[in-house]
Amino acid sequence: MDSRISDAVVGPRIEDTLPASVTTAVKLVIVGGFGVGKTTLVGSVSEIRPLTTEETMTQAGVGVDDIAGVERKTETTVAMDFGRISLSDELVLYLFGTPGQQRFWFLWNGLFEGALGAVVLVDTRRLEDSFDVMGRLEERGVPFIVAINAFPDAPSYPLAEIREALDVPETVPMIDCDARSRNSSRDALLTLVRYLHALTTTTTTESW
Repeated sequence: MDSRISDAVVGPRIEDTLPASVTTAVKLVIVGGFGVGKTTLVGSVSEIRPLTTEETMTQAGVGVDDIAGVERKTETTVAMDFGRISLSDELVLYLFGTPGQQRFWFLWNGLFEGALGAVVLVDTRRLEDSFDVMGRLEERGVPFIVAINAFPDAPSYPLAEIREALDVPETVPMIDCDARSRNSSRDALLTLVRYLHALTTTTTTESW
């Protein structure tokens, strides 16, 4: 038997097993335009081996996918990314990264099902790609925060200017983020969780 085949059918690693202490699991989605770093963020912060669906970019995408600003990108997500991070012994976050190209956006509907919130990753070289992304979240009523991903060759602007350019309300958190950094990515997720908690608290108070 081919050893590669036998290796592929082994069970989950012990470190991938969900701890028995977990009582609450929350589904979050990582969204954004093409090449903004969604796969990188999920991979950097996941405590388990992340699931990715990256494929090599081919001539089929020429003239279809807008690669302006990310010309050196050679692979792209065609379905989703998946990872997991525990914020405490009881609370775990399941992360689903969406594909960025519009031709794969039909997959978003399924990924949004059951999601409590989203992190919108933004590349300052391609701000215009964020409008449709945030519009889809608003249409579905999915709360989100905005994280400006740090690219070495991307222009840097004050968050206030980016907020104005994207027409993001002051009530929506906006932060700087480095998707390559586990700590920075974790901080972005914590910002989203705190925002979701604040929304829940506000809604509960208003209902009284």
